[in-house]
Amino acid sequence: MRYTLQLLLLSLLVSFTASAQTSRKVTPQEFENKMKELKSATLLDVRTQSEYAQGHLAQATLMDFYSSDFQTRVAKLDKSKPVFVYCAVGGRSASAASMLSSMGFKEIYDLQGGINGWIQAKKPIVK
Repeated sequence: MRYTLQLLLLSLLVSFTASAQTSRKVTPQEFENKMKELKSATLLDVRTQSEYAQGHLAQATLMDFYSSDFQTRVAKLDKSKPVFVYCAVGGRSASAASMLSSMGFKEIYDLQGGINGWIQAKKPIVK
């Protein structure tokens, strides 16, 4: 009986933890593959305007993480659609992904290494 109860509690904990993890940090190759697979997704560049102007991923929407209206703008996005997020090296996008998750977004992909990792992987950018 005690073993069964422990097993039940463990399985509930694992289930809760899995469902709470809506954000995944992915490599540039995984990021690119998932974007191709999930055509109706939202692609967010959370860098500044000047960083964005130096080069960004095609079809990316700029939403500066440091902007005072960042959370208000993000809240207007469709929470049921997958969201791809990146910054320069991964810090801001990790914070943005965490915020998106807490706001109820279900599927979030955070680019490991940011756009710098994307460029190092010889992936295309738009200038």
